[in-house]
Amino acid sequence: MENAIEPGRVTFDDKMVVRKAIEEAGIPFTFVSANCFAGYFLSGLCQIGHILLLTDSVVLPNLSYIYPIYVDKDDIATYTIKSINDPRTLNKTRYLRPPKNILSQREVVQIWEKLIGKELKKSTLSKEEFLAPMKGKNHFI
Repeated sequence: MENAIEPGRVTFDDKMVVRKAIEEAGIPFTFVSANCFAGYFLSGLCQIGHILLLTDSVVLPNLSYIYPIYVDKDDIATYTIKSINDPRTLNKTRYLRPPKNILSQREVVQIWEKLIGKELKKSTLSKEEFLAPMKGKNHFI
């Protein structure tokens, strides 16, 4: 989290402050790291500002080295609840990382294209073009 950039950086900074305070206070904890909520990010094919599935075109940032982990909210809730009384999770972080859910945005788009039987028009953004609208913002778009 310490290497995150704005606008997400402020959210991670806040989380790190809370985690540190909990640990220093000696409060028993189990942190659950679930990465990306599949229902939110996948519904718009990982397009910032889109929540509906696209059927014509998609913009892909030229960030092929990024592989988010998508987890269903119901699965996150299930594993969180199961952690409550599991002594193996006490004072630990539980990472939810289903191997088949680790996908690049391009792979997500390819799966969607297969499902709809149609190839989307694709355009790409450089890393700089992708990050430019976020400069100086301290919140999620």
